[in-house]
Amino acid sequence: MVIDFHTHVFPDKIAPRAIEKLADASGGLYPYTDGTADGLLKSMREGGVDLSVVLSIATNAHQQGSVNDFAASLNEREGFVAFGSVYPHAPDACEELERIATMGLRGVKLHPDYQGFDADDDKMIPLYRKISALGLITVFHAGVDYGYAPPYGGTPEKMKRALAYFDTPVIAAHFGGVNSYEGVLAHLAGENLYFDTSFAYATMPKYYAAKIIEKHGVERMLFGTDSPWHSPDMEKRLLSSLSLTEGELAMIYSENAKRLLHL
Repeated sequence: MVIDFHTHVFPDKIAPRAIEKLADASGGLYPYTDGTADGLLKSMREGGVDLSVVLSIATNAHQQGSVNDFAASLNEREGFVAFGSVYPHAPDACEELERIATMGLRGVKLHPDYQGFDADDDKMIPLYRKISALGLITVFHAGVDYGYAPPYGGTPEKMKRALAYFDTPVIAAHFGGVNSYEGVLAHLAGENLYFDTSFAYATMPKYYAAKIIEKHGVERMLFGTDSPWHSPDMEKRLLSSLSLTEGELAMIYSENAKRLLHL
């Protein structure tokens, strides 16, 4: 079994516009799906993925309700486990977290740069504590974002400080931080959180991938692609180059995710 813990889709009506806008902002990134749910399912079949965790991001206060309604609709489709999102600056963010839990969404995605916050900002503490009280998983975009200029809100140092306020699982995407691998090794590897492997193929040296897994522990790694921006085959090629055992690969591809999602 293969579980992709980091994917994105958009409602059919806005997917072409969303993909075009995100690709342009990130320097012309090439999308490997059309950004729709059907496009992701096609990529999953082609790449041997059985289940995808779909992550949405609310980028303003008015959007969060519709973002989470869309996520809940994805949960009704076979092959998807959808997470919700809240806009941290929204006055009703904590109430929306309650609605997320009521709708059966397993977790939330937060993106410091898209949403305009630092992961370790004290203003985030009530939100983090509410997430923990509701038993939700949190996925952070971590490290650099190709569509934004520095400073970045999800650096390894900031992520480490934020961990103190969570009692439920936290995942730092992209091996703990895009283009932040020295910082990940110095500050995050070995801490009480998970990393996913998304968007790492051909963007990070093999040396760092191996070092981070060695220091952090294979039992806290989750397979991810960042679809539509990378495909399953791309990320599998990186993992297959790291001299991991079949048992270790099984943990990354599915066993750790099954434990987190109570499958």
